[in-house]
Amino acid sequence: MSSRVVVTGMAGAGKSTFSRQLAAKTGLPLIHLDLHSWRPGWVRVPRDELIEIQRQLLAVPRWIVDSNDVDEDLLIAHADTLVIIATQWWVCSWRALRRGLRRPAETQLPEGCEESLSQRIGDEWGIAWRNWRNRNTVLENDRRLANRCAGLLDVHVLRSKHEQADFLRHLPE
Repeated sequence: MSSRVVVTGMAGAGKSTFSRQLAAKTGLPLIHLDLHSWRPGWVRVPRDELIEIQRQLLAVPRWIVDSNDVDEDLLIAHADTLVIIATQWWVCSWRALRRGLRRPAETQLPEGCEESLSQRIGDEWGIAWRNWRNRNTVLENDRRLANRCAGLLDVHVLRSKHEQADFLRHLPE
């Protein structure tokens, strides 16, 4: 079994849900990279600082990273497995719209970052809009990333809940 897994995909693809299931099955520690991308008050961590944070988080021998913003060079240098959750853009957008109305109980927010219902709705509905606007770009970026990592990492592109369940079911105990 892999010991350093990056799970990526479009916002709303189901990365966090799949990552939690993968962590439960493998016992690998789970790192939600988004929790490290923000300072209190929703202030974005500068890119160079975020890459250093990623470098430190990926320096340990065993992990699952859940993110659509991991630095590709760090990914290739540290990961042994890449899982792309390639959910259709419209499903991702629908999930974001729904998540704006009802935040799942297991959702964690970065330390010092609170959100009102109206802020959450605006943020999540903005994600739905960006998913539609960037649907072709994200698909192309995922394809490029999978091709770049092929031969270097164990690459899996999972296009449905059924493929995700099969992936988890076939992991060694």
